[in-house]
Amino acid sequence: MVHVLVGSGDFGLWCKIHYCSCRMRVALVLVLLLATQAWCSSHYREDLEDNEFAEFEDFEEDEEEPLPKEDDPQAQAAKTRKVEELDEEEEEDEDEDAIVEDDESEFDHFQDEEEFEGFDSERVSSGSKLDDKEAPKITITKVPLHFRTNWDSFYLEMLMIAGLVVYALNFFTGKSKNNKLANAWFMTHKSLLEENFSLVGDDGKMENENPGLVKDSENLYTLWCSGRTCCEGMLVELKFLKRQDLVAVLAQLMRPGSDQVHIKVDMNREDMDSFVFCVATKKTALRLAKDMADLSVYCPERRSVEKYGLPSNFTLLSEIVEVSASLLDSRVVAVLNKYADYVDYIHFSDQFSGPKQPDDSSLTKLPDTKKVLMFGFNIPVKGRPVHEAMEQMRPLLQLVFYCMDKVKRFRLSKEAKNKAEKNRLRVEEAFLKTTHAARAEAAAARREEKKRQEKERILLEDDPDKQRKWEDREMKRQMKKKAPKMKQLKVKAL
Repeated sequence: MVHVLVGSGDFGLWCKIHYCSCRMRVALVLVLLLATQAWCSSHYREDLEDNEFAEFEDFEEDEEEPLPKEDDPQAQAAKTRKVEELDEEEEEDEDEDAIVEDDESEFDHFQDEEEFEGFDSERVSSGSKLDDKEAPKITITKVPLHFRTNWDSFYLEMLMIAGLVVYALNFFTGKSKNNKLANAWFMTHKSLLEENFSLVGDDGKMENENPGLVKDSENLYTLWCSGRTCCEGMLVELKFLKRQDLVAVLAQLMRPGSDQVHIKVDMNREDMDSFVFCVATKKTALRLAKDMADLSVYCPERRSVEKYGLPSNFTLLSEIVEVSASLLDSRVVAVLNKYADYVDYIHFSDQFSGPKQPDDSSLTKLPDTKKVLMFGFNIPVKGRPVHEAMEQMRPLLQLVFYCMDKVKRFRLSKEAKNKAEKNRLRVEEAFLKTTHAARAEAAAARREEKKRQEKERILLEDDPDKQRKWEDREMKRQMKKKAPKMKQLKVKAL
């Protein structure tokens, strides 16, 4: 044994070197172990991925019996029988997979009485029964052909569309015809209107860049003329048939009508005397006497026109006889005889107030009256050109201007004037009698309204003395009103 003495310094260095070498060996061994494990696990995983049932093979191998030796004939026969049995079992399994037999039929729910409400089980059981595997009979409803090949199903819609098309065509044609008639009348009479009025087609109330006819509706046109002596103005209304309305066109086939021109002249108060006069056809006279307030009150009787030389289809409504004799002169009678088919009515009145008010109306004062001259002429447009028909109506417009001058110059006699004043006074008294109760109620209502306003004014003031005085005054008035009325008798002394 050799003993080597090493110093303390060398021994420490040797220990450190030995310790480091040991650690390197251990680390190298661990690296080798990890590499080996990684390599084995990767190969094992590849085997598992190649064979998905590899994990079960170990169990099958354990369960398998050791194979007998090849030279043993009994073992070979047993092996053959076992293989045949396995083949038969596999065929049976395949048949079972191919055909799945259900114990219950798929149509058994049709036999369930609780499945449907109102299910008649006896009727179903008495009839033919469905087989378990037989499908129910399906009835296919016959679907109608497409509408493009079966138009009979839409005859109502086609009639409606045809009606709308006809209505639209009639609207535009009727509208254009009425517009054509209005323009033709205006162009024919424009020169005559401009000779008698300074303003034609302008009422002076608002600026009008294109003075002329004003279209109020598809069958109504108006024209205002002003600037002439003895009158405030003249309003012309062209009332045509409702050619744009298909329903009105069909109604006119059963009840024919005609286009008309209505002229209304507002006379000055000092340029017309007091009288009511009307000449009209029999049918129109009956309607005017029933609807117009002035004719129904001042001209209740219809007179014959034969003594004045007028056609028999006219009727005279006149308040004073001398007015008829003066206005129906030779010139007027000649125009009425020549254009008897064109003239519908001529109505002069100083008490014109429009249509007659109903009896149940609560009027407290007489309606405002105006002095007017009104004319109604028919427009002959059937069977002749439009401009020719309008040209034939020029004498009728000249008759209007002649009547304006005639009425301005006409004055009633003293007896006729007194009669006219008595008639108006009588009408006013009758109206006051019939409306006495209504006027009394209106006056009482005005007094109550005045008292209510005075009371509100007193209550709004912050002066208690005024309020107290007003209440005392009202109380005294009420007491005086409730007190019994007593008559005072004077007895002469003996």
